Amino acid sequence: MAVTALKSSARPATRDVSAWERLKVNRNWLGLWFMLPAAAFLVLFLAYPLGLGVWLSFTDAKIGRSGIFVGYENYEWLWDDSIFWLSVFNTLLYTLVASTIKFAVGLYLALLLNENLPFKAILRAIVLIPFIVPTVLSAIAFWWIYDSQFSIVSWTLRHLGFISGNIDFLGDPWNARWSVIFANIWRGVPFVAITLLAGLQTVSPSLYEAATIDGASSWQRFRYITYPLLTPIIAVVMTFSVLFTFTDFQLIWVLTRGGPVNATHLMATLSYQRAIIGGQLGEGAAIATAMIPFLLAAILISWFGLQRRKWQQGESND
Repeated sequence: MAVTALKSSARPATRDVSAWERLKVNRNWLGLWFMLPAAAFLVLFLAYPLGLGVWLSFTDAKIGRSGIFVGYENYEWLWDDSIFWLSVFNTLLYTLVASTIKFAVGLYLALLLNENLPFKAILRAIVLIPFIVPTVLSAIAFWWIYDSQFSIVSWTLRHLGFISGNIDFLGDPWNARWSVIFANIWRGVPFVAITLLAGLQTVSPSLYEAATIDGASSWQRFRYITYPLLTPIIAVVMTFSVLFTFTDFQLIWVLTRGGPVNATHLMATLSYQRAIIGGQLGEGAAIATAMIPFLLAAILISWFGLQRRKWQQGESND
């Protein structure tokens, strides 16, 4: 009986150990263990700052003072702030125009680089240069290009006889808007082009061969083969492109600091100006928080676009 009692008392411990061992090697739990470091990083450096920013937007916090809860007062103030609405207009214009042109030019370059061109590897490396150069260095270069006195663009056009005086790129409101948009396009096109080029490499050449035998034109091959198979990658690429463009800060701040007369202020730069330079942390946080619905809309549009293409992975499209 003593032996039986000893065996019965040892069974729970054996079951506990074996359950823990199974838990450690279970595929689902193993994936969780590997995700924990990344999840901790995201919570610490993304979720916590985001939550803190949202909380600050409901307070009257200033630099050096924690502030108290004021509810929607900051948002009510922004609702009547003409500069804030101008920054919203500038951000939407900047994002829409730049993202559209980046997609069009990037897709064209991807299709071109996918062809059998001489020195193709060198051309691909050259296309990447604007993207790998630090943003601040790119902004400083454009700052010299757009200089009101020493602009190489104005100098060239003046010597060719197209203009009689220098162009005020960054001093005129609309000239400044188009100038920063062009700078963003120059910097963002390589990301779109190289990513779409990687997607084009996954399309089987046999599909094009079969379509060519059937008499399909170049446009028909693009319309019915390239574009449908590339749609999931386009959705992901354009989501990132829109997010990067919408939240752009460095390029604008180095080139114009939001000027002239707030004509190039984006929501990100205005938030920085109000919160850090102006010391109004609550108001600046409210401007930053107001960006979240726009960013969520971009993500949801991309997500639903991907859902409509589930048939490519063999799933139903219902």
